[in-house]
Amino acid sequence: MTELEKLAALRNNIETVLMGKHEAVRQVLVALLARGHVLLEDVPGVGKTVLTRAIARSIDCQFSRIQLTPDLLPSDILGVSVYDSATGEFTFKRGPIFAHILLADEINRTTPRTQSALLEAMNESQVSTDGKTYPLGPPFMVLATQNPYEFEGTYFLPENQLDRFMIRVRVGYPDKETEREILKTQPARTRLGALRPVMGVGDVIALQEKVLTVRVDDAILDYILAIAEATRRSDELTIGVSPRGSLALTQAARASALLDGRDYVVPDDIKALATPVCAHRLLTRAFTHDGSAAAAEAIFEKILETIPVPQ
Repeated sequence: MTELEKLAALRNNIETVLMGKHEAVRQVLVALLARGHVLLEDVPGVGKTVLTRAIARSIDCQFSRIQLTPDLLPSDILGVSVYDSATGEFTFKRGPIFAHILLADEINRTTPRTQSALLEAMNESQVSTDGKTYPLGPPFMVLATQNPYEFEGTYFLPENQLDRFMIRVRVGYPDKETEREILKTQPARTRLGALRPVMGVGDVIALQEKVLTVRVDDAILDYILAIAEATRRSDELTIGVSPRGSLALTQAARASALLDGRDYVVPDDIKALATPVCAHRLLTRAFTHDGSAAAAEAIFEKILETIPVPQ
């Protein structure tokens, strides 16, 4: 199969389970191709975990799931050194983070100390413990689900943790007809277990390498830089888009172009991805930890409208 056919097969495979959510699936695939991580944020029961499991089942790779809870320790994620009485030495027992795709379920239900165990892995694709460094992947991708903060028993994700996520995806409620079909077929129960891989680890790596060859014109780069600079100068924001955010938007746009079969980025790639890639990195001056991202998104979209789009 060609690259486009493989990507189409992957997308179709996932959408047999997560029905009617084309944009959410597309955004996650953009992150996969761009070597990014995904924060899936929405109310419980809309398919966040199902989406992650469908992706993992559609790729012949190693998959791990961590149910994050308040009593979870960093060693429960990274692994721990165990004393071997036979050899008289300590042996490192790898934790669930050693996988190609990691589902961190309900990430904001664990403490900041445990959340921070993911920082090095997400930024550098490696784990350092007991004076040794262990590589992760390739590929290595974290998909973390998060319920809104107004739900009881949740912790806030620090800004440096949020900045490690390439894209924040909201699944949203299905429309009436899609929900009717879900009630009839129960795809998460009847189809998820039957999914078969449509590509392997080697295919994913090859596609990720292909993304790097997608051309970005200087005018597009200037557009991205203008967006970032405008957020840093905004009187309504205390923290604007970081250089990591600008780079993430560039890489996501390249991946979006590849999904559409193009070897070049167009302004519409930037416009479609700017909010899900950038808005969660912003901090408003009127910020309160109520879990709502609506204020930052509204400010960002207002800023975006003021930036001239390259022709």
